[in-house]
Amino acid sequence: MRIDLTGVESAFWQSAPSKEIYPGVIKRDLWQGRNGAKALILEFASGARFTELDEHFPGPEEVYVVSGTFSDGVNEYPAGSFIHNPTGSAHVPQSSTGCAIFVFFPEG
Repeated sequence: MRIDLTGVESAFWQSAPSKEIYPGVIKRDLWQGRNGAKALILEFASGARFTELDEHFPGPEEVYVVSGTFSDGVNEYPAGSFIHNPTGSAHVPQSSTGCAIFVFFPEG
């Protein structure tokens, strides 16, 4: 057996640089691929929300709720939930109690 880790990248999400993108919403970039694919963590303080509609173009969005409870403005998703938002879908990300979500965009 030959282990090959060429090209492997890793990040510890709590140490990744952070930027507040909406009041109480912190973005931490984890990885970006050459084709525009990217992975990030969003942390929502209690009561925080996007202040505009989050529309998914040119591709889908994959979400995994790491901790807390995430809401898309209609449904509530507890920690451990996976959400696939297809291309063309839209929602208003938010959390009444606070949460951390892993977000993956497979297309740029």
